[in-house]
Amino acid sequence: MAYESGALDATLAAAAGDDPALRSELRCVFVESARKQLDLLKRSRCDGNWSVAAMRLKGLAASFHVEELLDAAENALTCAPGEPAAIRAIETVLSGFDGAARREL
Repeated sequence: MAYESGALDATLAAAAGDDPALRSELRCVFVESARKQLDLLKRSRCDGNWSVAAMRLKGLAASFHVEELLDAAENALTCAPGEPAAIRAIETVLSGFDGAARREL
């Protein structure tokens, strides 16, 4: 799955303007926050914890206009806690952001 950075880059540019250091920091914070929610999803053993983590991830994706992550989080909301396919889909999306964050630094 290819990572499309256009929407995220546009959101970061709107927030940070011409400051590349701030853009880089915002991207890192975004990835870190998404990874935290993914970790919570992986450790969820009940519907409530799973739903809270998926909703937080969905909100984060919506805030930064990252459609692929939004779709993966919405899919997770329809799955049972710990669903491996839902977790893999989110991991796949996030793996593209990790590479983009490293290239930016």
